[in-house]
Amino acid sequence: MEGETGEKNITVLIFDGYVELHKYRYLYFMIFSILYFIIICCNSTIVYLIWKHPNLHEPMYIFIAALLLNSVLFSTNIYPKLVVDSLSEKQITSYQACLVQYFMFYSFVDSEFLLLAAMAYDRYVSICKPLQYPTIMRKTTVIVLLGFAWLFPACQFLGLALMCANQKLCSFTLKVIFCNNSFFKLFCATSRAISAFGVFTMFSDVVFPVIFIIYTYIRILKICYQSSGEVRKKAAQTCLPHLLLIICYFLLFTYDLVIARLESDFSDTVRLIMNLQLVLYNPLFNPILYGLKMKEIYKHLQRLFCQHKSN
Repeated sequence: MEGETGEKNITVLIFDGYVELHKYRYLYFMIFSILYFIIICCNSTIVYLIWKHPNLHEPMYIFIAALLLNSVLFSTNIYPKLVVDSLSEKQITSYQACLVQYFMFYSFVDSEFLLLAAMAYDRYVSICKPLQYPTIMRKTTVIVLLGFAWLFPACQFLGLALMCANQKLCSFTLKVIFCNNSFFKLFCATSRAISAFGVFTMFSDVVFPVIFIIYTYIRILKICYQSSGEVRKKAAQTCLPHLLLIICYFLLFTYDLVIARLESDFSDTVRLIMNLQLVLYNPLFNPILYGLKMKEIYKHLQRLFCQHKSN
């Protein structure tokens, strides 16, 4: 539908993915507010510790800080709108705002996969080529990897968003609670160019990085299992949880890209749960897996909290 503001026509989209919002309005509000607060506090605290302490200014910790900062930006793109919508009479957005949220959503999602690939490469070099590590993982290398992880997906999805901006809409209701690629169903006609570009971005930003991550961790585990029992234990504790989270997130992302675009008989509740998982797992679990599990970061966290308690 189209509403008119001044001299401009604004296309308005309706979010219809909530389940009994009128009944559980304040529960939605509390859940979204608490989750956003926890995500911001946990991720920002570890980023602050890495920034503050010089002994954490190493490539591995810099990549962790970048990953957690990415989670903060990703969540800020989603949760404030969810909080506002939970208390609003109408859950609506303009098509232009939807495109912006879509662009930021997938830019940060794909950046996460590329950052994880950069972290896997850093660990691969440090374990498999320890003597060459200082030469390979220089400051310039880290900057290039970070810049590529953020700018490459952003440029791709900016192009996709601009291509979608000129599409004619024949429907204005989204069966979700935020703008993802479900809005492709609103188009009157399927664009082959958009579909082909979307497949290219999925392979370049998600599939290939995941294959690379799995390959590097297999090489790491292979070398570690040829070492002492203590080294094997440490490798298993460090790499296996990361792999499990990556695989789980990859499956959810595949659901979002493939199944969500097909006509299915999923109930509204199942669809809502699946959409929430897309914006819940990594922002919450990243600080645990990449923060609390890292010995040096955990030491600084203990000192920080002990200091506050003593004061």
